Amino acid sequence: MNPLYPIEWAVSWLMVKFHAVLSVFMEPDSGLTWVLSIVGLTVVVRTLIIPLFVRQIRASRAMQMVSPELQAVQKKYKGKTDQASKQKMAEETMAIYKDAGASPFSSCLPVLLQMPIFFGLFRVLYNKLPDAAEGAGFGPLTPELARSASNSTFFGDITIADSFLNTGDGGITTRIVAGIIIACMCAVTFFTQKSLTMKNMPKAALEGPMASTQKMMLYMLPFIYVITGPGMPIGVLIYWLTTNVWTFCQQYIVIQAAPTPGSDAAKARQERINAKREKKGLEPLDFTPPKKVSTEPEPEQPLRVQPPSKNKGGKKLSDQEKLERARAAREKAAEERRAAQEAAGETPTPPSSGSSALNKGAKKKRKK
Repeated sequence: MNPLYPIEWAVSWLMVKFHAVLSVFMEPDSGLTWVLSIVGLTVVVRTLIIPLFVRQIRASRAMQMVSPELQAVQKKYKGKTDQASKQKMAEETMAIYKDAGASPFSSCLPVLLQMPIFFGLFRVLYNKLPDAAEGAGFGPLTPELARSASNSTFFGDITIADSFLNTGDGGITTRIVAGIIIACMCAVTFFTQKSLTMKNMPKAALEGPMASTQKMMLYMLPFIYVITGPGMPIGVLIYWLTTNVWTFCQQYIVIQAAPTPGSDAAKARQERINAKREKKGLEPLDFTPPKKVSTEPEPEQPLRVQPPSKNKGGKKLSDQEKLERARAAREKAAEERRAAQEAAGETPTPPSSGSSALNKGAKKKRKK
């Protein structure tokens, strides 16, 4: 069973419905009518996934804000190849993602969701449309509508089923139109990534693995278009170009209205706001983020106790005065020790002979 069958059926149904609406005021068998039907299909698909686009913007912004922390973790475990270090690095990385509410997978959701629709449209134009034109209808795509889509031309003899490699009756004109569409796809994608996405990234996110990924995407996507575009039907290329233009417009609106804090786009928005306020005679706004105030009480500073001065009078003591004070303090300590021994019922320790001899020597010295 074909897993893309429901998507192919939905794509065919949307094309047929848009063709019916456009046929009210346009030629039903015109190739331009079918081209605009594919454009309408793209608009419906991109409108349905706007919630995912908003989620992608939030995830991408969160990824940009945690980029410095991720770089710190990678620097911490740089050069460590053991299993324990790799596991700790993965755990710390996931903890950073969880705290910031970031998810690498969320930023890929719109692209992943559009891929089945892209392949479904490719199969409808490449396989189902020719089969239905020969009599094997496919759901809402009746043989009459299939023949109309296959035979309706624009820019001469080009149909939506022709491609750069399979030019059909259009010949060189088909290749020129397909080449112009592919070139426009590359230009729009490059400009979206270079001038908008990079401009909306803070300085901290312009370094490290995330910045490297963005720079790689600058050249990878246009290269993919150049390689795969020539084999795609004109209708698929129109869908691809329309979705790229839609992405550019969405990015532009988001960046103009709510740029990432700390990015060049945020500074440009602040300048625009203050320029408008200046024209109205108002004071400019200060967009400097306020400093974070900690809710935790500050630790008490230890009190510095000034040691008591031994010389309260401020007079410098002589060596003899210092000696007498030391002797007095020693005798006082000996008296307190003898008093404590008497109070405890012990025999007081007599003063040492050495001390007496020193005392006598000191007295004789003073008499001289």
